[in-house]
Amino acid sequence: MGFARTCSVALVGVEGVVVEVQADLEPGLAAFTLVGLPDKSLSESRDRVRAAIVNSGETWPQKKLTVGLSPASVPKSGSGFDLGVACAVLAANERIAPLTIADLVMIGELGLDGRVRPVRGVLPAVLAAADAGYRQVVVPERTAAEASLVPGVSVLGIRTLRQLIAILNDEAVPEETADRDEGRPDPLLAGLAVPGAGIGTGVSDRQVLPDLSDVAGQHTARRALEISAAGGHHLYLKGPPGAGKTMLAERLAGLLPRLTAQESLEVTAVHSVAGILPPGKPLVDTPPYCAPHHSATMPSIIGGGSGLPRPGAVSLAHRGVLFLDEAPEFSGRVLDAMRQPLESGHVVVARSAGVMRLPARFLLVLGCA
Repeated sequence: MGFARTCSVALVGVEGVVVEVQADLEPGLAAFTLVGLPDKSLSESRDRVRAAIVNSGETWPQKKLTVGLSPASVPKSGSGFDLGVACAVLAANERIAPLTIADLVMIGELGLDGRVRPVRGVLPAVLAAADAGYRQVVVPERTAAEASLVPGVSVLGIRTLRQLIAILNDEAVPEETADRDEGRPDPLLAGLAVPGAGIGTGVSDRQVLPDLSDVAGQHTARRALEISAAGGHHLYLKGPPGAGKTMLAERLAGLLPRLTAQESLEVTAVHSVAGILPPGKPLVDTPPYCAPHHSATMPSIIGGGSGLPRPGAVSLAHRGVLFLDEAPEFSGRVLDAMRQPLESGHVVVARSAGVMRLPARFLLVLGCA
């Protein structure tokens, strides 16, 4: 009989819970059982892990295999547990010394060929691990810079399962080619707001935010923007189409002060969970700007969705600007639901799979003809 354990992190919103991944091998008919309240995508990890181990040149144990995720009462979702499950199985099969992985936190999705793929929410997951006292984490190479933002944690970024096995066994580390998708924009960024566009559902490029110096005239409106940015006041812009409401709203984020270190981590954690961190920019250090279309649904604005909820526009605009152009066209239910985040600075979304609390402290700008 073989037993091994390692750790991973389950995310509920931007809050993480360290999960112990346990693997137990016993004589019997070859079978793979995964327990611990996994969702559909996590249950599918059985096939991903088996294929990744075999295609990495390792032997799959022909025994009764049980993998437990503890605490079992915490809902677990996503593919970020793949790496921890694979290493726990290999350690239970004595391919890796169990003690070498007992104090490691592993986060990453496995491809069928053994490549380690990035997942959402690496920053809040590493923050949760650090708060729990863990000091060593293993993440996909593409998210190593994001994980390194957490002080006091040693981060190991890897490309493949083969590399990790070699490192843990103190063997020669094989050379692996970079992922061909490395450096490409995240497909989730498609359709997000860009400087000068004024429409979309996401965040503008934080490094090239439009500047108020581009605006000619509009002296009263410019003064209103400056007062709003200085005092943290919400803003209502009224004027006919083409008057410059969108142009002015886009430039409000550029008037806000640069985010502090703590604020940057808060904002980056939300964007990491949403999966919209730009490639090569692991830290959001400027106020975000979010401009959803008036046809946006309640979950996309407030947060929600099937299963465990995901951040909405009010959270993506945390510490920044949320612009609702053509505000009367938005659903009355959506506008009413915004009162809670405006008053408390956070939003609480309850679903049958769990309750999510997300930060949502932003400057609201309403536009109306």
